[in-house]
Amino acid sequence: MNLNKVILIGRLTRDPESRALPSGQAVANFGLATDRFFVDKSGQKQQQTEFHNIVAFGRLAEIANQFLTKGSLVMIEGRIRTRGWQGSDGQSRSKTEIVTERLQLGPRSAGKIAPPEKETKAPSEEIPIIEENEDEIDVSKIPF
Repeated sequence: MNLNKVILIGRLTRDPESRALPSGQAVANFGLATDRFFVDKSGQKQQQTEFHNIVAFGRLAEIANQFLTKGSLVMIEGRIRTRGWQGSDGQSRSKTEIVTERLQLGPRSAGKIAPPEKETKAPSEEIPIIEENEDEIDVSKIPF
């Protein structure tokens, strides 16, 4: 049995860059940063950040371009793909990226923290989960 599945939750490192393939299909590329926190051998808390290249096609690309910006929190489910090509200098090049199959938008105010005196119970939000094979998505129901 084989499985190529990735689940990432992180923040965009740049706004999505959109373009269209010759077939007319939309494509969006953006960077995603994920953090890992751990305690090292000396007892010090450490943070390690990984950077990922994300690509979305079709309706997922359109939604990423419309709703995501640098700093947005997002969950990406997809698969790892490594592409190879010859550079203009004749060198072999490769790039590893995550091809998005499912996208879940984070809350709009994910980066904003209320002061302690104003903290209240967080309202329950309907956070949409958008899958690659969904034909129609009612964007008006996205709570943004």
